[in-house]
Amino acid sequence: MGLIFDDNSVGFYDSWRRSVQGRAIEGSLEKLVGSLLAPRPGQRVLDVGCGTGNHLLILNRMGLNISGTDASQTMILKARKRLGHRSTLKKAMAEDLPFDDNEFDFVTIINSLEFMDNPLQALREAGRVAGSKVFVGVLNSLSWNGILNKIHGYFNDPLFGQATFYNLWQIKSLMQLAYGPVPISWGSIKVVPGFMEDLQPSGKAFWNWKHSPFGFFLGLSATIEYTVRTENLPLKAKLKTASQALILAGSTKEMNHGRGVQESERSLSVSEKRRK
Repeated sequence: MGLIFDDNSVGFYDSWRRSVQGRAIEGSLEKLVGSLLAPRPGQRVLDVGCGTGNHLLILNRMGLNISGTDASQTMILKARKRLGHRSTLKKAMAEDLPFDDNEFDFVTIINSLEFMDNPLQALREAGRVAGSKVFVGVLNSLSWNGILNKIHGYFNDPLFGQATFYNLWQIKSLMQLAYGPVPISWGSIKVVPGFMEDLQPSGKAFWNWKHSPFGFFLGLSATIEYTVRTENLPLKAKLKTASQALILAGSTKEMNHGRGVQESERSLSVSEKRRK
C-alpha cells in the first residue's frame, strides 16, 4: 500500500513543492513530459498518484484530456477543489486501477513510485490501462539532492523518511520487468544542491533535461507494445460432415496412387519435380 498522505503529509509535500528544487522541477516538467510523450491535444492521460493536482494542471495546459487517481481521499478532495470539472478524479490504489484495458493514451506516475510498496505491480497496472506510453518521473537517488534527501530520511523526515529513491538503471529494470523489452526513452532535470542555492543567479532555475544520469529528477517513457496471440477454437463441424471429409480425402489419395503419383512427389515444388 505504501504511504497514504494525510493532512500532515500534504503540508510537508506542499512545503517541498514550494522549495527551490520543487519549483525547478515543476517549471521544467512540461518540457520534459512533452519531449518524451509527444502528446497531441485531446488525447487522454491518467495521472496515477495525482496528489492535489499539480501535475494534472501541467498536463491540462498541454491540451490533454486529464484524469487522476490517488490513494488518499484528502488529496482527491483538494485536487477536485482546484480542478473542478476539468478532470475525472477517483480514489484508487495504483496497484488496482478501476479502468478498462487501454482506456488512456498515456499514463503518468510522477513522484509517486517512491512511496509505493509494490512499484512493479503499479507499473503493470499503468501499462494495462495505457494504449501508447507510460511516463515515470522520480527523484534520483544518485543526485546530490537525492543523497541529501536520504540523509533527511535517516533523521525521521516525515516525508522523505518513508520514500524509496531510485536511480536510472533501477527504474529501467522495473519497467522492463513490467513491459518486457520495449523502447524506453529518458531525460533528466538537473537542479543544484540545496547548499549551493545561494550561489546560483537570482531567479534562474539551473536545469538540464537532456541526458544526465545524475540529474535531480529523472523522467522515463516506455512505449507499450502488444503481441498477437492466437487462440485454438473448438471444431464446430458436425461429426457426419467431418466423417465425409475424411472419406473424401481417402478416396483422393487412392486415385492419386492409381495414377502413379507418389506421396513424396506431392511434397516437392514444381522446380524440384522438373529437376527430378
